[in-house]
Formats: sequence, C-alpha cells, structure tokens
Amino acid sequence: MGLTASVLAIDAGNSKTDVAVVAADGEVLATARGDGFRPPAVGVTAAVDALADTVTRAYTAAGVSSVRHVSACLANADLPVEEERLAAALRARAWGASVDVRNDTFAILRAGVAAPRGVAVVCGAGINCVGMLPDGRTARFPALGRLSGDWGGGWGLAEEAMWHAARAEDGRGGPTALTRTLPSHFGLTSMYALIESLHLERIPPARRHELTPVLFRTARDGDAVARTIVDRLAQEVVSMATVALTRLDLLEEETPVLLGGGVLTAGHGQLDDRVRELLAARAPKAVARVVRERPVLGAALLGLDRLGADAGAQRRVRDRFDAGE
Repeated sequence: MGLTASVLAIDAGNSKTDVAVVAADGEVLATARGDGFRPPAVGVTAAVDALADTVTRAYTAAGVSSVRHVSACLANADLPVEEERLAAALRARAWGASVDVRNDTFAILRAGVAAPRGVAVVCGAGINCVGMLPDGRTARFPALGRLSGDWGGGWGLAEEAMWHAARAEDGRGGPTALTRTLPSHFGLTSMYALIESLHLERIPPARRHELTPVLFRTARDGDAVARTIVDRLAQEVVSMATVALTRLDLLEEETPVLLGGGVLTAGHGQLDDRVRELLAARAPKAVARVVRERPVLGAALLGLDRLGADAGAQRRVRDRFDAGE
C-alpha cells in the first residue's frame, strides 16, 4: 500500500461518520461509513479510536496508506481550542502529511457552494451558523446552546413546546393545542402524564426530539402558540445569518445563505416562508438555498481547496457525490 492519495475527507456527526479518499484529480477512490463521533461522551481518545476503524476501511478499499491532507469536519468541535485538540489527536494517527479540523457546519456550507464563499445556518438537534471567504476569513459562533446565547434546534424546539403546553394545562399560560398533540404522540392523554413519563424515563430521554415534528404539525394546523415558536426559530436563523454576513462584509453583496440540518430541510412551509421573508428584509442580497448535498462532499472540497486543486477536480468529486456515491 505505497500509493499516496491527496485528501482524506471526514464528516463526523453525532449519529454517523462518512469518510472519502480522494485523488488529486477529484476521483473518489473509496468511501466508508461508521458510527457517530462523540468526544464529550466518550473522550477524545476513544472517539478517535472509533473513527480509526472507518478510516482504515476506506484506506484499505482505496489501496492507500496515507494522504497529502486530512480535511476533517467534526461535530463537537465548537471552539478553536477544541479544533486544535482534535487536530493534534488526528496528527498523532499519521493519516496524512497535514491536518485541518473544522466544525462540521463548514462541511455543509462548502458542499452547497461552488467556491468557499457564503454563510450556512444548520438546524438539527441544535443550531449553528458559520461563514467563510476564499481568503480564509471565517465567521462563527460558539454554538454551545443557551450557555452561548443560542436558541433553536430540535431539542430546543421540543423543550419550548413542552414549556408552553405544561403551563397551558395547569393554568399558568394561555391555551394551546400542544396540550393535546404532544402527549397524544406517545399515546398519553395529558401533559402531566407526559411530564411524569419523561421525568421517570418511562419514555427514553432521546425520544424528546420526536416532539419537534409534532410542534410543526400543530403550527400548520393553525395553533397560535405553536406558530409563534416556529416564527421565533425563523428569527433566530436570520439573525445568525445576518450577523455572519455583516462580520464578513458580505451584506451588500449577492451571497449564498445555505440552510441545512433536519429541521431546515424538512420542508416546513411556515418556517421556510418566514426565513425568506425576514432574510429579504434584513439582507436583501442574500440568496437562500436548502443544502441537500452530503456533508462529506464539503469536507472533500475543503481539502482540495487547501491543496489548490483546479476546477476540474472539484467538479469531478462533486459529480461523483451528486451521482449518489
């Protein structure tokens, strides 16, 4: 296995990991998929050990032992100090001559643009926003939840829906259909029963995220409280995008704003319309688009950017993933 490829692209999320080995001309030599990447839960060493299995399978399939550059877009790399710590762990594996580690939101951004220029807002379990320019400048947020001023994401929306429904049922808040639709999802008849079941973990905590689609359905059916929560998410998305555009001096230029993550790609009409309405008012030259490309493509393109690959190589890797790789 003496052949050296150009890029090892890694997109490691909380639930799954995708890797791709890419040649200098953009040919995808091999791909592999593995489990989620969760350093906060298991520690950096164990998380990278798990990642190593996926990388080894891709290297074996590609017939290579190393690459020129490792482009790793990783979940839970929320602060520069965390990126540096993870980069050191990847360098110790000697998978490539150089290593760049970025938050995984950068992979979604780069996958959705023809050049490394734009802003992305991702709303999945949490919410995050990044921006980048070809000269290397970036805009980003800590994205650590309420600790860093964030609101939104699937977990946050479920929590907010629960808060309003609990208060409506016991009289502290105004009426909302959420008092019926949330417990009904789990076959229960009251918010009290749902609260008790979640607190005592008769319903596993991980299932709370199932309440987010219920919130959107309740909003679609016209419930005022649910619609207010959805509108607030739209405001948060546009606020993050506008700040990132401003930091990169892109507010007055036509600039792509990419929308990714399960919540923003699900086709919720009220949310989609409100995001575009608010973006048109606050950043009229921004062009919103939902990103459906696989994030590992973005990691590969970032790696090719770093190595100065030509447009042909970038088209080739994009065509491979667009074809369903």
